[in-house]
Amino acid sequence: MNNFDEYLLKLDNQDHAQQLAKVLEWVLEKYPQLETRVAWKQPMFTDHETFIIGFSVAKNHFSVATEKAIDSFRDEIKVSGYESGIKLFKIPFDTEVNYDLLAKMIDWNIENKKDITTFWWK
Repeated sequence: MNNFDEYLLKLDNQDHAQQLAKVLEWVLEKYPQLETRVAWKQPMFTDHETFIIGFSVAKNHFSVATEKAIDSFRDEIKVSGYESGIKLFKIPFDTEVNYDLLAKMIDWNIENKKDITTFWWK
C-alpha cells in the first residue's frame, strides 16, 4: 500500500479513504503480480506496463476504470446497482463492493491485454 498511502491521506473524507483502502488492499492481495502507481491523480494497477484497473474518488462514490472490460460486464454492473459511463462505473460509498465483479473485470483485462505493449488500448 506504500504507493497509495500518500494519495489516501490527501483525501478530504478519511472514512471514504478507508473504504477505498480496503478495495486497494483486496486487489493487492488477490493480484500480487500487478504493479501499483498513482497517475492522473488516481491509484491504479498495471501488468507488464499496461493499464488494468484504476480508481478515483468523488464526493459520494469512487469510480472504477477498466477501459474495454466495462463493455463485457455492463449487465453485471447494472445488476450490482452501479451506474456506468463509457469507460468507468461508480460504486457509492454507502453500498457493498461486488468483489466478484471486480475480479472478473481484472481477470478479463489481464487476459485480453497479455499481448498489448502500450499502456492504453489503441
